[in-house]
Amino acid sequence: MGTSRGSDRRAHRAAARADRTGSGPTLEERPAVRFPGAGAKFALLGEVLLVGLLITLVGVVVVTLPVALAAGIRHLRRFVAAEDSRLALFWADVRAGLAPGAVVGLAATAIALVLLLDIDLARSGFLPGGAVVEVVGWAGLAALGVALLTAAGLWTPARGWRAAIKATPAAVAGDIRGSLFLLAAAGLVVLLTWVLAPLFIAAVGCAALAVVAVPERRASR
Repeated sequence: MGTSRGSDRRAHRAAARADRTGSGPTLEERPAVRFPGAGAKFALLGEVLLVGLLITLVGVVVVTLPVALAAGIRHLRRFVAAEDSRLALFWADVRAGLAPGAVVGLAATAIALVLLLDIDLARSGFLPGGAVVEVVGWAGLAALGVALLTAAGLWTPARGWRAAIKATPAAVAGDIRGSLFLLAAAGLVVLLTWVLAPLFIAAVGCAALAVVAVPERRASR
């Protein structure tokens, strides 16, 4: 009898937890939770940190950062929707987008290096109108960061990188406020990494989550 009661209590606690987080059947009739995976805050935090670590591992070569971001964003999107979020699917996305994603990463790295060189030359005083050149350089880096996050969020294995990049300008222009949020996320990654390099893992995981969350805020209004 005692064993049966204990089993019933455990089952009830499990049902209540599933009801509270939205990850299982509800105890009462109510609208379904839109993002059931986001209901368990500690689990979501752990997943963000895991994705940050995975992005860091895959993107350590720098040119592989775009595909690392895209795979991490897709993983978090599946997780918050309480869909199949096995790590095998993350690695499948990496394999699907690795080669063309490396080309995107190479181009982004080249642009970033040119902009950083312009900023450095502007500060040295060798360039006329150095202050203007420096502002343009920083603005270019900011635009590059937003474009990279946006394109990574638009990428799917079926769509491919070319289509994702072509859709990026319209996506940025269509949601200026959301793009500012992504700019803040990119800035946070740079700032925290500058303060302490290992913080890049948490920061880039949060940036990936921002890419998932920002487009959804308009749909939830």
